[in-house]
Amino acid sequence: MILGSTGSIGTQAIDLVQRNPERFRVVGLAAGGGRTDLLAKQAVQLGVERVAVADPARAAELGRLLAEQGATPEVLPGAEGVAALAGTSCDVVLNGITGALGLESTLAALRSGATLALANKESLIIGGPLVRELAEPGQIVPVDSEHYAIAQCFPHRPQGELTGLAQGLVHARTSQVRRLVVTASGGPFRGRRAEDLTAVTPEQALDHPTWSMGPVITVNSATLVNKGLEVIEANLLFDIPFDRIEVVVHPQSIVHSMVEYVDGTTLAKASPPSMMIPIAYGMSAPDRVPDAAPGMDWTRAQSWTFEPLDHEAFPAVRVAAEVGAVGGTAPAVYNAANEEAVDAFLRGNLAFTAIMDTVSQVVSEHRRTDGSGSAPLTLDDVYAADTWARIRARELLAHG
Repeated sequence: MILGSTGSIGTQAIDLVQRNPERFRVVGLAAGGGRTDLLAKQAVQLGVERVAVADPARAAELGRLLAEQGATPEVLPGAEGVAALAGTSCDVVLNGITGALGLESTLAALRSGATLALANKESLIIGGPLVRELAEPGQIVPVDSEHYAIAQCFPHRPQGELTGLAQGLVHARTSQVRRLVVTASGGPFRGRRAEDLTAVTPEQALDHPTWSMGPVITVNSATLVNKGLEVIEANLLFDIPFDRIEVVVHPQSIVHSMVEYVDGTTLAKASPPSMMIPIAYGMSAPDRVPDAAPGMDWTRAQSWTFEPLDHEAFPAVRVAAEVGAVGGTAPAVYNAANEEAVDAFLRGNLAFTAIMDTVSQVVSEHRRTDGSGSAPLTLDDVYAADTWARIRARELLAHG
C-alpha cells in the first residue's frame, strides 16, 4: 500500500516496485488529489484494487480517468477513504502523505497489523501517544533518512525480540546510548546570519542544495523546522530524552545520522543522498533490496564536514525540542502553525523570518491557555489543537 503515491516518496517507491516486480505487488494507492491524472496512470500501471483521493471533489474526475483507460478499481473519496484504504489487509503500508492528514492513516495501518513504513513524520509527532499505544514492537520502520540511519546504528535483534517502536531498536540497550546525533544539510541558507534572512524569497528557499522534495518540506528544510520535527520524531521512536539528541550541520548529506555510545564509540550510517535506500528498506525490512540506489565510491577522494547549528539564525530546532518536552497537543500546534505560515510565505504574503516568529507566538499562546492537564490525549484533542493553531496563525498573519 502506498499513501501519497504522487509525491516525491510515492513516485520513488513506485519506481522501486517497477524495478522489482518479483518482490513487490501494490494493492492500493492514495494521494491528495492535486494530480489525479498521475494517480490514475499509476493505478492502471500497477493494476491496484483500490484507489483513494483525499479531496472528495476529485473522486469523480479520478473515476472518469480510470474508466477511460479501462480500469475499474474501487475509488474511496475523502480523508476517511484514505484511512479506510490504509486499514486494508496487506503486508506493508508506506505512509508518504504530507502533513497532519496522515495521522488517521497511520493509526489505521497500525490497527490492521501491517508493518508501517513511516515517511509521514507529522502523524507520529502530532499523535505521539496515540501512535505509541497502538504500535507493536518493531511495527514501525522509519523512512526519514535520519531515523532510518539511527535505527541502523542500534544493535539488531530478531524481529520477535524487538521492544521499541522502530525496527532495529532494543530499548534495553538505550542505557548504553550517550546521545543521538541528527545531521542536517543546513539547507540553502547555511552560514547566513539571522539579519541576512529577512529578504529571502520563496524561489531561494525552494532551491535546496542537496534534496529534491515537495515545496512544504523544502521550505521546512530551509527554516530547519523539518529538523525540529525530526528531533521530536527521534524522541518518540527511540525513547531518548531531548537533552541527549543533538543536531549538527553536515552539508554533504553523506552521514545521515549517528549514535554515540557511553564508551565513546560513535556509529554512523553513510550513503549518497538518496531516499531510495530508506524507502526500499521500509518496504522490505528486515531484508534489503539489491541496487536500490548506488553506493559510495570509496576510491574517490572526498571530505566530510560537520559544524554546529546556529540556533539564533535558525531557532526552529530549539523551539521544537521545547514543544516536544511539553508533549500533549503542543506538537500539533507547532506543526499546524508552521503549515499555515509556510503557505503564506509561498504565496508571497509573509517574510521568511516571520515563519518561525508566527510559530513561536502560536506555541507560546497555546502553552498559556492549554487546559488539557495530564488527561490522556485523544484524536479529538489533536484535531481541536490543530484547528485552533491554524485559526490563530491566520489571525496573526492577517494582522501582519
